[in-house]
Amino acid sequence: MATVQLNTRIDAAVKKVVEEYCRSHGVLIGHFVQEALIDRLEELEDLEDIQRLRYEPTRPLADLVRELERDGEL
Repeated sequence: MATVQLNTRIDAAVKKVVEEYCRSHGVLIGHFVQEALIDRLEELEDLEDIQRLRYEPTRPLADLVRELERDGEL
């Protein structure tokens, strides 16, 4: 995978905590930040899915069970 540099400003206290964590756990800061960004993007994507699903129509469980039984899937 190609890598690029990302420049940003963060609170000095946050940087210190991240550095200490990475040093004590043997993790590279770049890897730590990349994984944190990926995790956050996945959380946001999940939130969008939840918001979309909230408005999908529902049906009674009994109807679903009957359909699965009819189709031999249950």
